[in-house]
Amino acid sequence: MRKLVVGVGDYSLDGVIGEMGSPFFMFARSIPDDAEHAAWTAEVQQGAEVHIFGKNTYEGFASWFPNAAGDPTADILNKGRKVVFSKSLERADWENTTIARGDLVEEVEKLKAEGGGDIAAYGGISFLRSLVRANLVDEYRLTVYPYLVGSGATLFDVPESRALELVSAIPFGNGVVGLTYRKASEAPAA
Repeated sequence: MRKLVVGVGDYSLDGVIGEMGSPFFMFARSIPDDAEHAAWTAEVQQGAEVHIFGKNTYEGFASWFPNAAGDPTADILNKGRKVVFSKSLERADWENTTIARGDLVEEVEKLKAEGGGDIAAYGGISFLRSLVRANLVDEYRLTVYPYLVGSGATLFDVPESRALELVSAIPFGNGVVGLTYRKASEAPAA
């Protein structure tokens, strides 16, 4: 069975997601490149057999990545299977893309049951929150920046508490930390 992995690239120490153009977003862009950080981030895309999106993120990705040949992320996404969750999207022209119009939980459970490889989920925040609220996420990969935002969009808006297990915490040379958590029920038996 596939696992659903949510990767959040711009996550502040106080749990706020970087919004395009915000001071935090600009701070995250100013952090020096780090090869180990880039490789850790790319693991989500490389391990995915299916890439799922909300409508707005899909439209942004579909307008950019097909024309970004040679970019490692573009190569993975352009060739990979993609599913966009939308009831209003008329058509999906990006190669290997289908539109899921049914119930989110049922559609994701079908994708999970199909086989191996992960499912990588990409925002926007409303789509990711829907996955989190429905308890569909098996693994969280958070790139935490040394920045306090104070207020803003957060990932975790859950109706009940849930236990998670730390899989790894990797400090990168650029001051960023990569955290991986999974559902406690997914933990291997001791």
